[in-house]
Amino acid sequence: MLRDVSSCNTYNYGDALYWDSRYVQEAGSFDWYQRYSALRPFVRHCVSTSSRVLMVGCGNAVMSEDMVKDGYEEIVNVDISTVAIDMMKRKYEDVPQMKYLQMDVRNMSFFPDESFDAVIDKGNAIALPHVLFLCGTNAPMCAAQMLGEVSRLLKNGGVYMLITYGDPRARMSHLNRSVFNWKIELYIIPRPGFQKPGDPPSNMKPCLEPIPLTEKGLLPEDYTMEDPDSHFIYICTKVDDSVELSNKSTDPLTDDLLLESLSLGKD
Repeated sequence: MLRDVSSCNTYNYGDALYWDSRYVQEAGSFDWYQRYSALRPFVRHCVSTSSRVLMVGCGNAVMSEDMVKDGYEEIVNVDISTVAIDMMKRKYEDVPQMKYLQMDVRNMSFFPDESFDAVIDKGNAIALPHVLFLCGTNAPMCAAQMLGEVSRLLKNGGVYMLITYGDPRARMSHLNRSVFNWKIELYIIPRPGFQKPGDPPSNMKPCLEPIPLTEKGLLPEDYTMEDPDSHFIYICTKVDDSVELSNKSTDPLTDDLLLESLSLGKD
């Protein structure tokens, strides 16, 4: 089952109890935004099958299972919900390529620095789009903690892949921070099943050329999306600290939060 969301609501998506209750009530698996079959060209383009992958906010989605079937050798899945993790542990107890751990993505100090080649965030159980960026009362701090942990856990040259409905106006100010030193590329993919009015159904192949962005990291004013409700794929590659990237935003308060978050794993 595929679900999408486009506006803030009153659900506490950052609360483990909310998700525990939801997973108890709802049987079956579901994937936010896109199935792996649609994302496969991007994943295979950016992440080798031998990579050690961290899947944040895994929930009860089948994306990790599909990746293992596609040849991926090690995927560590984390989620804030104990119910979801226990469920998935039982389901995949005979699949050694997949591990499941209950964890808050804002503090993943269980893992040492530079533990992963790739981090994949497909909705992050909606915590990233809603709680961290839009609705949470402590949104700046939560975003700093979560993204700081992702940066800390990535090896140099590693990739953070964020799949979301949020366009660059809502996401780039959080991702394009000088403290991360990420090289960011943007791809756009239509909603599952989208077709233009009057056009016959077609198997549209995804474009693996990144979208050209403005100096501020935004879409050009004259850029038009075929599907106005498309999903966005941000590919953030961790560049060595010795390489200085231009056009990075800075904010003293937020950068202090990020630096504090990045030091969590060293304590």
